Amino acid sequence: MHKLAGKFTRFLPIVMLGLLTACGFQLRGQAALPFETLYVAIPAVSPMGIELKRNIIAGTHTKLVNTPAEAQAILELISEEQGKTILSFDTSGQVLEYQLHYRLKFRVRDARGRDYIPQSEIQLTRDVSYTGSQVLAKESEEQLLYRDMQSDVVQQILRRLAAAPAEPIAFEPEPKDATAR
Repeated sequence: MHKLAGKFTRFLPIVMLGLLTACGFQLRGQAALPFETLYVAIPAVSPMGIELKRNIIAGTHTKLVNTPAEAQAILELISEEQGKTILSFDTSGQVLEYQLHYRLKFRVRDARGRDYIPQSEIQLTRDVSYTGSQVLAKESEEQLLYRDMQSDVVQQILRRLAAAPAEPIAFEPEPKDATAR
């Protein structure tokens, strides 16, 4: 019986690897972005911008450049907002639950203004329960949730960059109808 268990444990990693590949599991690896160079027009002090640049450097073959003139594509941050909304109160009027909001608008274009990704918005929310006796702990939890949402936004931007077309989208204006006056 002991010999049978020894043979089984030797083949267990092979069986597990076979099961993982059969279900479609694949390690993340390098993301293939459709442009060779990218300028990220996000303030240098932005935590989200720092994380995004770090992920592009570590997870893609795209080179980050220092000026828009050197870039095949330019990622522009249009707006970034954080907010909080009260969801419920207790019978004495104290807040029981609130919702955190994180919204980011961006676009990716070439130097001529043609879009790889037209203006896009990513919006995330997280619900937080609240008790007045845990004010400091809830403030820390809130900051952790905002950082978590920021990381989610970075991953979503990377997925959208990877899905961008290889050539910018050229929008042609509608031809004017000569008969309509």
